[in-house]
Amino acid sequence: MSGIRLEAVSKEYTAGVPVVDSVTMEVKSGEFLILVGPSGCGKSTILRMIAGLESITSGVISMDGQPVNDVPPKDRDVAMVFQNYALYPHLTVADNMGFGLKLRGVPRTEIRKRVVDAAGILGIEALLERKPAELSGGQRQRVAVGRAIVRKPRVFLFDEPLSNLDARLRVQMRMELTQLHRRLGITMVYVTHDQVEAMTMGDRIAVMHEGTLRQLDAPLDVYARPADTFVASFIGSPSMNLLRATVHRDDGVKLRFTGLDGEVSLFGNGADVLASVRNPVVDVGVRPEALRVATRRVPGPGTLSARFHMDIVEPMGPDIVYHASRGGVRIVGRQPTDVLPEAGYEVDLHIDFSQAHFFDPESGNRLN
Repeated sequence: MSGIRLEAVSKEYTAGVPVVDSVTMEVKSGEFLILVGPSGCGKSTILRMIAGLESITSGVISMDGQPVNDVPPKDRDVAMVFQNYALYPHLTVADNMGFGLKLRGVPRTEIRKRVVDAAGILGIEALLERKPAELSGGQRQRVAVGRAIVRKPRVFLFDEPLSNLDARLRVQMRMELTQLHRRLGITMVYVTHDQVEAMTMGDRIAVMHEGTLRQLDAPLDVYARPADTFVASFIGSPSMNLLRATVHRDDGVKLRFTGLDGEVSLFGNGADVLASVRNPVVDVGVRPEALRVATRRVPGPGTLSARFHMDIVEPMGPDIVYHASRGGVRIVGRQPTDVLPEAGYEVDLHIDFSQAHFFDPESGNRLN
């Protein structure tokens, strides 16, 4: 196992235009760290710099406390699994898995032993004599992972390895990779744009945006306490609603929202957060689960009621997701199917602000 540390690491392909901008973070020894973010945020570039496949413009990458900036990829003792599995079509599964060891001059008997052991871990013993063309997508994925396992590296690097699989196989492979990490205990860094993979697989999540590290935390902490509006809107499905509001303190702490009638009084932590905020304008985040289609129930404290036009209703099995609008305000809700509104009609929505998140409208940073 090996710990990895990035200190002010940057990468520029064009001078003055960083694709990775002064990223500092640490991957603990034996940790499963997920790098997540939209396309072009720099996550795959970071992975390739750790592997040594990309040079570093500035900063230091260390493994076990030793800088590796000038260490060639073959000497970093890392194994990388790509989105494209890159299996040799003319070789059997066994030969594909052992090919890297063969190039390193490992004895044939040792190669066979490692291949069989890795195949046993991945449940592909019966496939060792097949060619890649005879395998399904999930089986090819296991072979690519097995090729990495046989090397016994100190770090595994995964670059969106499940993106070519269908939804059912992705769920299965997520479980298998998580179990593999628990069994081997090797440091793993995994790149994905899929927040479901990030939330379900990693010990911690590093959320990237425009080349910068926005938040590094445990999955549930990222969900419960997003560091800024980007993280708030990116993590969560559907994403968090962000509403512009003005803070009034004439009689307690109250919020009045742009485009919505009425006001809502805050209590507890929300009131404490906004009591000392200098800027009277804030961005207020509420998860879709905080919305309810109005019934005869009287809304509780901290809840605002407003009439919206129901634009789209998406049945999701046990839940429904609906998109509603009111003037220039658009909002997404999620709730059980005990109430099923129809698209195209006006409905009253209750919005519960008791668990709201508050952000500075200029910087986007969370207000604590």
